[in-house]
Amino acid sequence: MTIRILAIDDSPTMRGLIAAALEPAGFEVHLAEDGIDGLDRLLAADPHLVITDINMPQMDGFGVITAVRASTGHASLPILVLTTETGAELKQRARSAGATGWIVKPFDEAGLIDTINRVLGL
Repeated sequence: MTIRILAIDDSPTMRGLIAAALEPAGFEVHLAEDGIDGLDRLLAADPHLVITDINMPQMDGFGVITAVRASTGHASLPILVLTTETGAELKQRARSAGATGWIVKPFDEAGLIDTINRVLGL
């Protein structure tokens, strides 16, 4: 089974880095440029896991987490936050909204893959 991941980040460079790290590891990566784009792509991508940035235009990562948790078909979907933010308040806010985990940029490719595998029980 191919694991599908929806990665949401407003930085084209970061989207490229995520895809470059995950695709060679066998993941099918779907990319979105902000929260609204990510939610638009959610049904078609039907991901096993979402990776989202926090600071994005139009809809931030907190909005993404809240919307995914409120959705009927994806409410229990694992969501990893990938961000430059390190504040305890933001981490707690993400956890309260329903985030599964928190990874600080810049990320280590092997660490990201390990975290995804652990979260998905692979």
